[in-house]
Amino acid sequence: MSVPRFAVIGHPVSHSLSPRIHAAFSHQTGIAMDYGTLDAAPTDLAAALERFHRDGGAGANVTMPHKRAAAALCESLADRAERSGVVNTLVRTATGWRGDNTDGLGLVRDLTDRHSQDLRGRRVLLIGAGGAAHGVAPALLDAGIADLFIVNRTESRTDALADALGEPARVHPRYFRDLDTLGSFDLIINATSIGHDADGSELPLPGSLIRRRCDVVDLAYGEAAIGFLAWARASGADRLIDGLGMLVEQAAESFELWHGVHPDTDAIHDELRAEHPIGSIGR
Repeated sequence: MSVPRFAVIGHPVSHSLSPRIHAAFSHQTGIAMDYGTLDAAPTDLAAALERFHRDGGAGANVTMPHKRAAAALCESLADRAERSGVVNTLVRTATGWRGDNTDGLGLVRDLTDRHSQDLRGRRVLLIGAGGAAHGVAPALLDAGIADLFIVNRTESRTDALADALGEPARVHPRYFRDLDTLGSFDLIINATSIGHDADGSELPLPGSLIRRRCDVVDLAYGEAAIGFLAWARASGADRLIDGLGMLVEQAAESFELWHGVHPDTDAIHDELRAEHPIGSIGR
């Protein structure tokens, strides 16, 4: 009996930790799977997925820059993928690809379970309106936050995300020119590359965004998150969290969609954290 094939598809994708994470889940659960990487340029996504299916592909994770395009290629979408408009998990059915999105639940699980965050009633700033922001915004609302302010460099994308979420009472599109007037937040999430090429000292963000006991998250992990988290620490943030935990948790949700078993995430998270020691940093 052949081992089912799975992969993470992106461009570039060779750096991805997903094969290692899923190998750990496979070993832990005793569920055999062949999980690799699939590099596809944006113009080759549809053909790459078709080749993957013909070669026995049963499911895939989707990363940059394909999350929106992958949704358009799906024969059906889970409710949370329909709501977010982006896909990070594909499941092959008898009639085509079914798209889902586990990013938001992965982030919420990391914040609530691993970092003991209570998201209910919090005033949240989401920086970015691309695929990553689309993936996490619905889950934040479902977790009970009080207000979600969205800022992005491209104003039309900010408005599009706010419109897609469909909750005008809680979702507030704003623009970078408004940052000085937004007040302070309980939680700030960076879903962009802001700060990823800097030391955090010249970010276009006012320290007034951070209120007492504000927590700050960068959805990137490791060195890429250093600049933004350095800005947050210098501005007085209470707790700094990078995206490694979210990466592991969203992978576990994908694994469960494919195999019907939810793996334990602590061992592989701790192993990867030892190699990428940014994570949650106290003042």
